[in-house]
Amino acid sequence: MEEAEPDSQDPSWRPERTYTDWLRNTLAVSGPAEEVARFTAAAAGAGVIPWQLDLAALEEEFLLLMAAPEDGTPAISLAGAKLLVRRLGEAVALNHQRALSRIDTDRSCPLDLHRLLPVPAAILRLGPEEAASRDWLAAHWGTTRPLRHVEALPGKLDGRRKKMGEFRVGFWSADWSPWQAVLRLRRNWPELSFVLEPDYALGRARAPEGSSSEERAAASVSRGRARRG
Repeated sequence: MEEAEPDSQDPSWRPERTYTDWLRNTLAVSGPAEEVARFTAAAAGAGVIPWQLDLAALEEEFLLLMAAPEDGTPAISLAGAKLLVRRLGEAVALNHQRALSRIDTDRSCPLDLHRLLPVPAAILRLGPEEAASRDWLAAHWGTTRPLRHVEALPGKLDGRRKKMGEFRVGFWSADWSPWQAVLRLRRNWPELSFVLEPDYALGRARAPEGSSSEERAAASVSRGRARRG
């Protein structure tokens, strides 16, 4: 069966992204001081989505990229490629296990969307690169990856308003601002005000430092799939 052309009416056709755009944002949450403190505690986490990775499939994709590169000229022998792929798979697995081990105790990320709006187990089992996974994140968070470079920012609230509190955080989001998450948080925390400000003046960036190794690996695989069609 031939792949549908971009202007085809076939609903099964969809373009595949070959890289991720990153956008800088600021989120300010304000309201009664006790409620802001409760939200701040609930939002803090490891900043990790506990995907179930198919490492065998990932290694197979890596091997195909090395053994059959786009220009048709492998830069490494098949034996060398297999060895390198195995080591890459081991590194991804180790990093992923370390990230998972932090989820229950690490609260260093001040805005962890998975803590506030958890990804369902059925979606986690699919892994980060499946279309259904990206669609769920886009529909429920408005962005397609965990937030990156999340940092608490100084508050701007008038200090004379003793009974009011403010939580401000800056971060980078994938492909778009997490506006869907903000809509849901407004419904879940009705006493609080949420103001999301994208910083378009900074422009967009690709793959900011701090992305997990399994996400960088998956992104490489996605680019390879897109090139092969």
